[in-house]
Amino acid sequence: MAEGKEEKIVVIGTHAGEDPDRATLPFVVANAALAMDIKTTVILQGNAVTLAVKGAGENIQGIGFPPLKDLIASYFAQGGQILLCTPCIKGRNIAADTLVPEASLIAGARVVQECLEAKATLNY
Repeated sequence: MAEGKEEKIVVIGTHAGEDPDRATLPFVVANAALAMDIKTTVILQGNAVTLAVKGAGENIQGIGFPPLKDLIASYFAQGGQILLCTPCIKGRNIAADTLVPEASLIAGARVVQECLEAKATLNY
């Protein structure tokens, strides 16, 4: 890491239970990055916002990966938080009080800001 500048990546997820591998990969990478002391931001858009509903990842497991619920729990235990697309939440009629406490609602400008501040942006 360069002195005085914190390394940061953004991981964007767009899939949920309809594609268990793609739903799982953002949290595999995010956990690895946090373990490497890299600041990590996970942004969920599209159907992936449903993963932020309490208990949503209970039965999702990508092939060859730990269960999604374990990956999400590990990510949160390491201090991770997730940013959620507000229009995606509203369009799916998801109530804010059903979301995990580590979730924050954002709009498009915040996505752009996060990506511009990051050294890398990954999209699944």
